[in-house]
Amino acid sequence: MLTTRYVTGSPNWIDLGVPDIEGAAAFYGDLFGWRFEPGGPEVGGYGLFRLDGRTTAGGMQTTAEQGPPSWTVYFQAPDADAIARAAEQKHGRVLVQPMDVQDLGRMAILTDQAGVSFGLWQPGRNEGLEAVQEPGSLCWVELYTADVPATAAFYHAVLGLETSGLDFPSGTYTTFSPAGEGEEAMFGGVVPLSEDPAEEQAHWLPYFEVTDPDAVVARAGERGGTVRVPATDVPGVGRLAKLADPYGARFAVVRSERPEG
Repeated sequence: MLTTRYVTGSPNWIDLGVPDIEGAAAFYGDLFGWRFEPGGPEVGGYGLFRLDGRTTAGGMQTTAEQGPPSWTVYFQAPDADAIARAAEQKHGRVLVQPMDVQDLGRMAILTDQAGVSFGLWQPGRNEGLEAVQEPGSLCWVELYTADVPATAAFYHAVLGLETSGLDFPSGTYTTFSPAGEGEEAMFGGVVPLSEDPAEEQAHWLPYFEVTDPDAVVARAGERGGTVRVPATDVPGVGRLAKLADPYGARFAVVRSERPEG
């Protein structure tokens, strides 16, 4: 499960790029109770989404030249420069070269071998998200790809991620965990594109924990979002739904099943 005890390869940040950050702030505020705190000109207006005073995500206004509206998942990097070089050696690309963000940390934006973008965050004064795994915060990430073995090999070589299989009635689900942390540290999964008709292209999809997925789905639709997959019970997982915000950035929500006892 995700925790704020960040180790190499674990998701430690997430941010949103949209053409209207004020509109997005209102949308996600209605869904999750977030408040957006915009940054100053020294950070290009990049701001923080916060819940009860703790950071749950970052966000900024972007242009069409910077890519389509989307959420970006960042992974803990002890050395962003070295990991960027490793990604290139494994047929990934560096979209944004490693750069310092004041004294907060060092970041980069890469793609994997299939062209899916993701970020690196090498912590400085900012260690990462301050809330995960609770209502209104990131709880899981999922990668849709056409080639699961090749994708698993890329992330193992670049970030050290380890995979394991979880058996469900519908088949085996491949999960990611940081190197050496064991299956209890799994934070995400890998899904073949061919198995999910709702996903037509490779991408990372963030999941946010909620207490009432049906209510969130209804609010999202009322506020201009798109319901991509309605709230559905998945045995052994919980009740989940896939959505897009009014600008097209994709995300999912889930009320996770909790072990009894």
